[in-house]
Amino acid sequence: MSTHTSRCVLWIALGWTVAVAAAAEDAATFERVEDVTFRAELDGSQEKYVLMTPAGVAAGNKISVLIALHGHGSDRWQFVRQMRGECRAARDVAAAHQMLLVSPDYRATTSWMGPAAEADLLQILQSLQMRYDVDRVILCGGSMGGTAALTFAARHPRLIDGVVSLNGTANLVDYPRFLAAIARSYGGTKEEVPEEYRRRSAEFFPQHFTMPLAATTGGEDEIVPPASVLRLLASVRRHNKHVLGIHQPNGGHSTSYDDTKRALEFVIAAAADH
Repeated sequence: MSTHTSRCVLWIALGWTVAVAAAAEDAATFERVEDVTFRAELDGSQEKYVLMTPAGVAAGNKISVLIALHGHGSDRWQFVRQMRGECRAARDVAAAHQMLLVSPDYRATTSWMGPAAEADLLQILQSLQMRYDVDRVILCGGSMGGTAALTFAARHPRLIDGVVSLNGTANLVDYPRFLAAIARSYGGTKEEVPEEYRRRSAEFFPQHFTMPLAATTGGEDEIVPPASVLRLLASVRRHNKHVLGIHQPNGGHSTSYDDTKRALEFVIAAAADH
């Protein structure tokens, strides 16, 4: 039995199943689009992520990974199918750099990188290491996903080689929106489990950001105000030279294609030199 075949058998034995979907027209630069189902080790639930593989990449090959985390109310298909600037740029950059693009549900649709979502992403990373010779892992996301990217990177800095937050928040203690959804994800309200909100707020752990970091913010963003991320960037710059902030004073709650691409390219290049 070949190494490739033995890895696939082990993968299925651990409860991972794959459905290969026809690549959409806007995903034509990827050879395979797989909708992967796995049994979560945390609670036995059936969870999913999409894996987009560039042409010429096979299991066992050395390859880098771009993980894209969707926003509030969306799911794993956001970064795969949507034509908004953030999503198109993530696909284009991953394809240009011959990276796997991984888009998890991470307990869609209102995850906020709570304990279950965190456990799922850890399990996905472990499975990718089994299936591929993973070089670098770049984590990005938009809105809730931008928040989640900062949270996960702060909690697991040794697993992440670069992080890009698009219109996220770095402080869940002070954040006033989506409180019911966040409480369900975190296991209680701010008053009931205050430490859970603090430990998932990247602003309190700037020292953990030793990897390249980029973030986009909008000065007129009322859905996720930029102040906490701007403070985080300022704190991280004191010990990390690989930091890029792209702030649009008149920008709202979105990031353009060009700004997203610039942020991703910065982190990928810095991670290569880091």
